Amino acid sequence: MLHPFQPLRPIAVGLSLLCLPLIFAVSTSAQDGNSPSVSRSNLPLQSSIDGVQPMTGIVLWHDHEKVATDAISLEFRYCGYDEVATGPGQWDFSKVDQILDDIASRSHQAILRFRFVYPGKTTTVPAFIRDAADYHETVDKSEGKQTHFCDWSNPALQQFTLDFYTEFAKRYDSDPRIAFVQTGFGLWSEYHIYDGPMELGKTFPSAEYQSKFLQRLDQQFDSLPWMISIDAADDEFTPIAADDSLLALDFGLFDDSFLSKSHSKWNAKNWASMGKDRWHRAPGGGEFSYYNRKDQKLALSESGPNGVSVEASSRDFHVSFMIGNDQPKYQPMDRIREAGMAMGYRFQVTHAILWKTDLRTTVALKVANTGVAPLYRDAFFALPGKRSQQTLRGLLPGETRVFTIENIPGEVSGNDIRIESEAILPKQAIQFFADLK
Repeated sequence: MLHPFQPLRPIAVGLSLLCLPLIFAVSTSAQDGNSPSVSRSNLPLQSSIDGVQPMTGIVLWHDHEKVATDAISLEFRYCGYDEVATGPGQWDFSKVDQILDDIASRSHQAILRFRFVYPGKTTTVPAFIRDAADYHETVDKSEGKQTHFCDWSNPALQQFTLDFYTEFAKRYDSDPRIAFVQTGFGLWSEYHIYDGPMELGKTFPSAEYQSKFLQRLDQQFDSLPWMISIDAADDEFTPIAADDSLLALDFGLFDDSFLSKSHSKWNAKNWASMGKDRWHRAPGGGEFSYYNRKDQKLALSESGPNGVSVEASSRDFHVSFMIGNDQPKYQPMDRIREAGMAMGYRFQVTHAILWKTDLRTTVALKVANTGVAPLYRDAFFALPGKRSQQTLRGLLPGETRVFTIENIPGEVSGNDIRIESEAILPKQAIQFFADLK
């Protein structure tokens, strides 16, 4: 048992709930001790959450006319591989940097989705591969439009794609301008060609290559969350749902027909096939359904377009963000902000204790996540010059964790407590709620 005057030991990340009362019991016993060298008091702390948090909320495309708003924290852009690759082993990321700087200038972070195939367009396969004698694309109708499909039998294309993500991760894995990266194959990189020529090993990568691709990304990204479509659960064309080693990888999921009429019948099964607890470690997001005009028009209505509200569905699927580029047509920005604030994490400090010894001043905070998903990047409670030893990353909804800030110089004020993270932009802030007198 700890002596009341014994210096507090660091508390490990993911502290067991069984240990939570102990730290506060130790503080209480210190208050009741006879030694004048130890004092303990409750720390007054007032803080509020009044905006959409970083890496959460409704998302607009980067070129939307109303994108310069604090009702969102994220902007979306499709990217082509040929915007970066200039030759074999040659890379020019200046276009990507320009996009990221533009988005960051509005204090927003980017969601980038790299795609090869888009209905009615040529592929974004770099010219030095596309023009090679052994590379043969397929041109066929998709969505009623003449569409170019990649030649996935080509070894150069296969190797290029692996090399691209190695280079991309090397450059951007810790870049706060990017919140999430989405990737995949097929139409819109959504892991399917439901309309057009779907042929494994030709217009769509083989199962063997898909496995190699996913493993490569998991090896390269340490900090930046990467995501694939829930349609990758299709066991006819993808190996993932039937392979435990692939399911163990830390990819997140995006769902591009969220709130659709058939969502509970089809989409929900795909979410579940990828692991019911995947959201514990990797993000979920997507886009409101475009199956019909009602899906977009009523996406943020009280009962949603098909009887389920966005708030309820975000809670059920632990959603961090949702692309809603059409929503400014139908809803005021205040409603877009409100819906966005119902997504992702939400932190509340329920207890704050300050105690002092001859050797140190320490603040302990008991913190709950009252949101619908965890935070997927590292963030720390802090006072000027000092941070907590524990990260907010991975604190699940409904769970509580203790954060200690130790060896604090000078006097302590609850007004100085904040959350710091290298994963957000300088003008962004991760807020928390507290009402401690």
